[in-house]
Amino acid sequence: AIKQVELAIVERAFGEGWIVPEPARRSSGRSVAVVGSGPAGLAAAQQLARAGHAVTVFERDDRPGGLLRYGIPDFKLEKALIDRRIAQLEAEGVAFELGADVGGALAVDALRARFDAVVLATGAQAARDLALPGRELAGVELALPYLVQRNRHVAGLPSDAAPISAAGRRVAILGGGDTSADCLGNAHREQAAHVYELAHGPTPPAARQPQRTWPEWPTLLRTYAAHQEGGERIWCAETLRFEGEDGQVRRLIGQQVEFPGYDGVGPRPKARPVRGGEVVLDVDLVLLAIGFTGVETGDALYADLGVALTPRTTVDVGRDFQTSVPGVFAAGDCVRGADLIVTAIADGRECARAVDRFLEGRSWLPARDRPRFAEA
Repeated sequence: AIKQVELAIVERAFGEGWIVPEPARRSSGRSVAVVGSGPAGLAAAQQLARAGHAVTVFERDDRPGGLLRYGIPDFKLEKALIDRRIAQLEAEGVAFELGADVGGALAVDALRARFDAVVLATGAQAARDLALPGRELAGVELALPYLVQRNRHVAGLPSDAAPISAAGRRVAILGGGDTSADCLGNAHREQAAHVYELAHGPTPPAARQPQRTWPEWPTLLRTYAAHQEGGERIWCAETLRFEGEDGQVRRLIGQQVEFPGYDGVGPRPKARPVRGGEVVLDVDLVLLAIGFTGVETGDALYADLGVALTPRTTVDVGRDFQTSVPGVFAAGDCVRGADLIVTAIADGRECARAVDRFLEGRSWLPARDRPRFAEA
């Protein structure tokens, strides 16, 4: 209910002109490059522009928004909402350079020479893969390329990648989170013949048990609108291999597992195969939606900048969001790993305050009531 109240307020605010661009009253004479136009990048860019800095956002795709645009389906986030926010940022002085591959065609040295500070907001787009027999078969795909193609299709935009379609197919989606549900909703809209969603873990409890979970995030069965539209959810299913014909996937072979003594609270024990619990699914398309591991380590951006990465392949930052390279900051999923949009926005705003303080010696930008890091 709180979400709906906030949504009603902000939509009325836009509709009646309460929310207007807030350009800076003065120019600081400093410039900042923001690499990435997802939620963290846009939040940082807006705050830095309002502090009076000349901000340019570099995005390697053809339109701004990052995974807001080319990851989250339109049935969850209408792209007109992104365009409305981009227009506000442009009116506040933020510039956008699209199709800009920093570390590729756009050299890092040129970027550093042009700007007084750099903010990395590149996200965590390195997808977790499965090294299973049959992984090389056509039709066994990572989830993100599929979601990108569906977003581009809905927007009427071409795609240079090999087409991935669920239309008329028997689809298996591996994973039980947001990405999996997004794939499920898209598969329904393509009129897939049948869709399975397989999760390795046990079925979470349907009701929250506050006394057993507080203050930790509760383990709870989360049902999205896409699940109410159809499909078959299979829990405690471990995928073993894929089988195919003529190079095309045709079957998913797995097994049912159990977690002895596990009641949904505390560390989960190692899965144990269920005797006679073989799972055989006839499928034509398998989408791997089992999470993301960190930044794309093959991207020359990080090596050329010389920033240190953590063992989790995320960008290593200090208390002030600054990386191992002075003047280069990072925020959002590229620091935390795959997380929530609201968290990325909050980190982007806090990072902007740190950049402003780095450039000016102090900052009047608002601080969070409970900052992620204590003030330096």
